[in-house]
Amino acid sequence: MVDFPKPPFENQRPIKPPGRDEEMDPRPDYGEAHYKGSGRLEGRKAIITGADSGIGRAVALAFAREGADVLISYLDEHDDARETGRLVESAGRKAVLVPGNIADARHCRAIVEKAVAAFGRVDVLVNNAAHQATFAAPEDISDTEWEITFAINIHAMFYLVKAALPHMRPGSAIINTTSVNADSPSPQLLAYATTKGAIQNFTGGLAQMLAEREIRVNCVAPGPIWTPLIPSTMPMEKVKSFGSQVPMQRPGQPCELAPVYVMLAGPESSYVSGATVAVTGGKPII
Repeated sequence: MVDFPKPPFENQRPIKPPGRDEEMDPRPDYGEAHYKGSGRLEGRKAIITGADSGIGRAVALAFAREGADVLISYLDEHDDARETGRLVESAGRKAVLVPGNIADARHCRAIVEKAVAAFGRVDVLVNNAAHQATFAAPEDISDTEWEITFAINIHAMFYLVKAALPHMRPGSAIINTTSVNADSPSPQLLAYATTKGAIQNFTGGLAQMLAEREIRVNCVAPGPIWTPLIPSTMPMEKVKSFGSQVPMQRPGQPCELAPVYVMLAGPESSYVSGATVAVTGGKPII
């Protein structure tokens, strides 16, 4: 059993959003040393947004070690994305790196076009990229901030799904990253939490729409997870104690979510659609 770090995180310093992996202390665990694949996604072709670091990198690593080729979508964190690509390729799989802003519908379509050009099809779409910021009052949230949060967190999912569907076949899977904030919203994350509720609803509706096509749609609801998003968007007093509020008294590491995405992407989950899988360190979602 891996001994994961617990708070307080006294050495972590504030970092500029969206954050870089090298600025984390302690560094997130992506499963490099201990994730063992068993061919569960052999030959599959996947798109993962926000795959440069955090949950996305852990999922990319796990998918590759399970036999999948991966398109790594990210904003502009080129060094982090190259490291994710290296991890995918070290597993013997193909990595395609595509930088750009998924708030732009045209870029979302370009991501899918590049995946199809490289892989021939899309078997798994993981909508994982997210934007969040902390505010004390609604008046502090600018119109632009509200619009950006929705554009990245929920509008992009629709654009990517619509573009990917013509290239998906029966047995394909769509996995969306929501949050415990969908059910228990943090008031300081008003815009972010609202989009996470929308993601959960989007997942449930889309799963019903696509059932006849035999394309499954599910979402994962992480609790506190130690990623660059945390010290780049939250007050440092919360960062230092991050994760202490859940029964396990620590944040989850990205590698601890990856097996859930593998499960939802694989054929073993053929009857699982419209579900929300909570990964919360023991705190129930309501």
